[in-house]
Amino acid sequence: MDKWIPALKVTGIGFYIATCIVGGTFAGLWIDGKLNTKHWFLIGGLLAGLVIAVYGVYRMIKPLMDNKQDKENG
Repeated sequence: MDKWIPALKVTGIGFYIATCIVGGTFAGLWIDGKLNTKHWFLIGGLLAGLVIAVYGVYRMIKPLMDNKQDKENG
């Protein structure tokens, strides 16, 4: 069962990336609709979603990488 926990965490990363990107895109579209702008907030929301996704993935993978290094060194 211990081997499945990291696999499930890695599977969740894909859902996290999709949620960040789609959420940022829809938020940008919604703001563009409210302010009647020409897709500036769509682009900003997409970029914000990408940045949040990259940072979040880094935070999720770092403990997994640290555990692997500890096992190799110990």
